[in-house]
Amino acid sequence: MRRLKKRHEFVGAARGKRVGRSAFSLQSIAREQDEPGIGFTVTKQMGNSPQRNRIRRRLRAAAEACAKGFEPQHDYVLVGRREALSIPFDRLVDDLAAVLTKINARKMS
Repeated sequence: MRRLKKRHEFVGAARGKRVGRSAFSLQSIAREQDEPGIGFTVTKQMGNSPQRNRIRRRLRAAAEACAKGFEPQHDYVLVGRREALSIPFDRLVDDLAAVLTKINARKMS
């Protein structure tokens, strides 16, 4: 998977579809590139830098566990929330898999 790093990539994904859970929200938009792109963002409101980095690491690991759910020619942005620190990792992965299924089904219709 390709990593989103530029601001315009994140802003573009924010204009697409959204689905949320207690620990994160997922934004997605169709793109021209073959490989799916993924970006992670956690605002300062979610805690100090060690907490934000831990949220980001947990989301990155969950995204790697659900890598097959990310469709080609789409960009995805995971927006982390504070609950990502406290819920079990298995639930985080299950929530992400469910959200990917839901957001990909929306694209088909």
